[in-house]
Amino acid sequence: MTMDPRERLTELAGQARTSLSALSRMIGRNSSYLQQYISKGSPRKLEEDDRRRLAEFFGVAEAELGAPEEKSLKDRGDWVEVPRISLEASAGPGATAAEEIPFDAFRFSRRWLRENGLEPAQLSAIRVMGDSMDPLLRDGDEILVDRTPRAFREGVHVIRLGEALHVKLLQAVPPGRLRLISKNAAYEPVEVPMSDVDVVGRVVWKGGRI
Repeated sequence: MTMDPRERLTELAGQARTSLSALSRMIGRNSSYLQQYISKGSPRKLEEDDRRRLAEFFGVAEAELGAPEEKSLKDRGDWVEVPRISLEASAGPGATAAEEIPFDAFRFSRRWLRENGLEPAQLSAIRVMGDSMDPLLRDGDEILVDRTPRAFREGVHVIRLGEALHVKLLQAVPPGRLRLISKNAAYEPVEVPMSDVDVVGRVVWKGGRI
């Protein structure tokens, strides 16, 4: 069942830990605008520009905030939802792999993905834990992982060692070894046999708080 747009807006604001008054000011309205919309039903529905800006801010389809179905279909053609997975890749000692269950999604421009050679079905987003990749990746950042099978090349990857997930800069070291490099100088590089490493995917994008 589709959630009422007012309930959905309330839920999204709570998840983002932002207030309705702050959101109202963001879209150029007085601070009580969205509170009145939710609690008093005035206005009866959001203006198209207001709805669009809120949907872009939260990264959701406009249909969730009351857009007509025709517009929702257009949105789905221009945007792709990439699942956020309940996993953490450790930038420290290792995070035990959990069940890969999507709990949310990021929305990316289909054109942007195509321009960067990324196939939506091979993408997922997970969270970084720890400080060994700081300042490139900070604790709490979310990273987009491309799982497309490719020939190995150096770069930042998510890997599995045993039951633990890590995010590291990988370098090939002959014969048949990988060097796991942390961006934080406090952590020394580690070399392991390539056969011990399951390369989950390459990190192609990051997002996080400033």
